[in-house]
Amino acid sequence: MTKLTRYSFILSSIVLLAACGGAKEEEEFKFYTKKEVDTKELQLTVEASGTVEAISSIEIKSKASGEILFLGAEIGDFIKKGEFLARIDQRTPKNNLEQASADLEVAKVRLANAESQFLRSEKLHKEGSISDKAFEDAQEAFSSAKSQYVRSNVFLENAKISLDDTLVRSPIDGTIISRAAEVGQVITSPTSAVGGGTLLMEMADLNKVRVRALIDEIDIGKINIGQEVTLRVSAYRDRKFTGVVSKVEPQAKEEQNVTTFPVLIDIENQDNLLLIGMNTDVEIEIIKEEVALALPAGSLRTRKDVQSVALLLGLTSDEISSFLQESVDGEGYTSFIVFKETKQGPKMEWVKVGKTDLNHVELVSGLNRSDVVYVLPSEGLIKYQQRFSERLRSRFS
Repeated sequence: MTKLTRYSFILSSIVLLAACGGAKEEEEFKFYTKKEVDTKELQLTVEASGTVEAISSIEIKSKASGEILFLGAEIGDFIKKGEFLARIDQRTPKNNLEQASADLEVAKVRLANAESQFLRSEKLHKEGSISDKAFEDAQEAFSSAKSQYVRSNVFLENAKISLDDTLVRSPIDGTIISRAAEVGQVITSPTSAVGGGTLLMEMADLNKVRVRALIDEIDIGKINIGQEVTLRVSAYRDRKFTGVVSKVEPQAKEEQNVTTFPVLIDIENQDNLLLIGMNTDVEIEIIKEEVALALPAGSLRTRKDVQSVALLLGLTSDEISSFLQESVDGEGYTSFIVFKETKQGPKMEWVKVGKTDLNHVELVSGLNRSDVVYVLPSEGLIKYQQRFSERLRSRFS
């Protein structure tokens, strides 16, 4: 039953009893509660929904082009860093390696011969037995042989790398979250394809995940980095997960005329219970603080809505007018009117308030501990009940 329905029921019952000659007068029934000013822990959370996603994911591609001969991981598999994920056709890289090895051997022989010829020519040139031209030719042949030897070494190393590139290894400890290729498929490498090469699979470290929650623009100003967050997922309803706000994205999203902002929440997930794509219920703790003095939010009134409440409690129009002559800073923001219980009956007081969790507010000044305040329905509800009561009286009169 809502608050409005509850008050409606109570007041309607009162009027019916009075109209039917009930033993008690209408004013004997209490339309309010009384609460003491006391210490209170304020708690306020913002609720939202979100989706689990990886903090970082890695696309796995082969540096080699060719036919896939082996794929060693399925979606959901946990793979250690360095483990083999795939093997690409090695025939061409092996042939290139053999060719490079042979070319290097030829280059070694040519370098040895060129060096020997150069040393012999150098000696003869010093003795004057050969011309300058013959010596320069020997020197040039030696330099060319050295250059060819270096190039052959580079070609051999590149051939070894190309062969090794046909074996795709995991770059991280992580879980396979998607697989885009199959055995027998011919792929291209990122270096040879304009489009960036063929995607084999995608990996992510799920030991720490992120929830992307959409927070209403009304609440986004209350969200700060580092705030603690409680999350629940349908798969584990009896278990709470905790995280912290890591980022508030500045770009709003609008859907069906509702504006929200993405808030990123980092969560430790060592058990890997939270999976990519899971929907979550998010509670972000805005306030959790014990205040020295607090009073119910329902006890606060403003200058505009105090009249009917005061009359209901038996205050006269003159008392109300006299009290409202006083002007107070922060009216309706940090300063409000309350009805305090005294021996002489309810008395109006100005109070200053601070933090709120919407149910209670921090009392800054105006009352003392153990003072009692009245908590009453809103002015709108009171006026509605007055009109309702008048209709009932006219019907039974």
